[in-house]
Amino acid sequence: MTLKQVATVDKNTQILSAADIERKTKRIAYQIVENNYDSREVILVGVKEQGLIWAEMLRKEIENIGVVPVQLYEIQLDKKNPVKSGVTCSISSKDLKKASVVLVDDVANTGRTLAYALKPLLDGEPKKIQVAVLVDRRHKGFPITADFVGLSLTTTLKEHISVSLDAGKEGAFLS
Repeated sequence: MTLKQVATVDKNTQILSAADIERKTKRIAYQIVENNYDSREVILVGVKEQGLIWAEMLRKEIENIGVVPVQLYEIQLDKKNPVKSGVTCSISSKDLKKASVVLVDDVANTGRTLAYALKPLLDGEPKKIQVAVLVDRRHKGFPITADFVGLSLTTTLKEHISVSLDAGKEGAFLS
């Protein structure tokens, strides 16, 4: 995206359009398939709300490729207070045994949400866990690195990234 292509919407700068998100989703779906071609299936676990919606988009693209079966589950946590609220996952630990898992979220800020979301996945002793994010802000306070990234950018700590995956309002915005 060039500087001329960046749109400003209600004091937010659009950093990804709907078409950009679609292209990045397709690319990442192919990367996930390539990295998991030898797996019996790929398990996508989306962080509830926007991460889960994006995981569903990835699931559809992976199914279109048709090389490896894919299942979708959700993980829920309070992003502001994950310790107090706890973390719940819709897949059981026994179903994760020796599985190829991709943890999916819309934005990686400090890595905190993804770090807490890993706990129930690790309890299942999967074969491998990979991380996919649509936008990676590169301000890591936790040792989490995304394996699949749609857009990586460095922002100031005061800036905020929001992603909308609602029909007709798709985009990623910097404010």
